[in-house]
Amino acid sequence: MKSNHHIYLFLLTCFIAVLSLASCNPKAGTTNTTSTDSIENFDKFYDQFYRDSLFQISRIQFPLAGGISDGQGEEKWTKKNWIPLKMKITEVDTTEYKTSSYKTDSLYSEKIWLDNSGFWQEYTFKLINKKWFLVYAEDSNN
Repeated sequence: MKSNHHIYLFLLTCFIAVLSLASCNPKAGTTNTTSTDSIENFDKFYDQFYRDSLFQISRIQFPLAGGISDGQGEEKWTKKNWIPLKMKITEVDTTEYKTSSYKTDSLYSEKIWLDNSGFWQEYTFKLINKKWFLVYAEDSNN
């Protein structure tokens, strides 16, 4: 009988200790440890990326893969020659241009082109350390 008393006392002590520790941390129970909550929302990022050129340049991984080609040659993207993007794919006139996009949890790619013209643009965004970055840009007008 005495050993049962010790078990109950031990369990009660453990329970009180857990409650005490939880009450010492004011964020206990409010902090979500799932990584999806701390990942930047793509749609909010995407809107700000096209709206704010300073934010945009801060979210480009230079040296940026891809480049600019115009029939005269190809040039790599740098901070100096970067032309801020202003028009989201959803704002493109699809009666004239073709568009496509592809999205996963960690990658978003979009392409805009004009049939039989040699003009196309392609952009790829990647989730890096829970924030979205532009990692590839191709602008072709050949």
